[in-house]
Amino acid sequence: MSTIIAQFQRTRSAAASLAMASGETRNAILRHMALLIQEKSVDILQENQKDLDQMSVDHPMLDRLKLTPERLVDLVESVISVTQLPDPAGHILSQKTLPNGLELTKITVPLGVVGVIFESRPNVTIDVAALCIRSGNAAVLRGGSDAFHTNTILVDIVHQALTQQGISTDVVYLMPTDRELVSTLLTAVKYIDVIIPRGSEALIQRVRKESLVPTIETGAGVCHAYVAESAGLKMAVEVVVNAKVSRPSVCNSLDTIVLHRSIASEFLAQVREPFTAHAVKVYADESSYAILESVGYPLLEKAAEADFGREFLDFACSIKVVDDFSEALAHIATYSSRHSEAIITSDEPEANYFLSAVDAAAVYWNASTRFTDGGQFGLGAEIGISTQKLHARGPFALEKLVTEKWIGKGQGQIR
Repeated sequence: MSTIIAQFQRTRSAAASLAMASGETRNAILRHMALLIQEKSVDILQENQKDLDQMSVDHPMLDRLKLTPERLVDLVESVISVTQLPDPAGHILSQKTLPNGLELTKITVPLGVVGVIFESRPNVTIDVAALCIRSGNAAVLRGGSDAFHTNTILVDIVHQALTQQGISTDVVYLMPTDRELVSTLLTAVKYIDVIIPRGSEALIQRVRKESLVPTIETGAGVCHAYVAESAGLKMAVEVVVNAKVSRPSVCNSLDTIVLHRSIASEFLAQVREPFTAHAVKVYADESSYAILESVGYPLLEKAAEADFGREFLDFACSIKVVDDFSEALAHIATYSSRHSEAIITSDEPEANYFLSAVDAAAVYWNASTRFTDGGQFGLGAEIGISTQKLHARGPFALEKLVTEKWIGKGQGQIR
């Protein structure tokens, strides 16, 4: 533990030097990172395969863990996109002169040392490093043991890029995967400025209960799509299928379909074929179970209470049939994790009421929940999707990795 605390001290010291580095220096680090990812892609995939070999082929987290040549290309593009965004630090937010002549200026400054605890997804290693370096923050990373080999080579790449620009490698520190060291991170109030958990609900709950360091919650997403009475069913099927199957292991994928009773039979008849093609297991309430059973849907179970409010992270979802709009809103309010919610309807007043009334980081009208993503929103990479309301909500990206500082300039004023 003393060794870890000593490393936290070094990372805190390195954060100050990074914050003083020019924006061009920080961008040069990121460009070199991107180049090294390209040059070392074969090595990265080999290390990633070591991690994949230790995970069951039917594990729902396998897709999150897996890197491919295409995903490495996306990762490189994500890093480059961060260099093209404005530096969030150093912005003047307000200026005023007091009656006594004291000049006050409020500016944005880096948070300092950002601790991120995450599971399975090694791309987070690069995303966090890129965002923190660009914004002048140091990062302490605690990845899961399931991605140990991949995270290790990716952090080595980050360190090479830092060294090339003469910046200490202590700026980005990858912690060992020992579980007991998580508590050390969560209580390191002298060295860590904020903790961001990204992963399962169990991880987030642990951080919430144990952390003495301020936290920003990201990760868990229980997402709904309400198909209303006036919905165009062709569009509704396309949106729902995309939200469920395009990448089911991520937090913005669809978990529960809420259906107006009047269109339930026709919608389920139309969604039967694409859901069957993707082997989507359906946990259906009484009404939808009867409909799907009548059309011979092969992967069908009766829903239990626990299947609502459940983040599936797999080719599975639950279905709830409601009698009216109010019941749909009530169901979503009860089971939502406040991540992303959607309504499919041609009734504009109903849609606008949904967009205003539903309490979530992102709400959609006639669009897939899969759009809740920093890259899709034009924010470059992201650390995660914040589902809380303080400091940041939605994609936690570059613009939110700063806080405020007041600067006072005087000529000897006293109070």
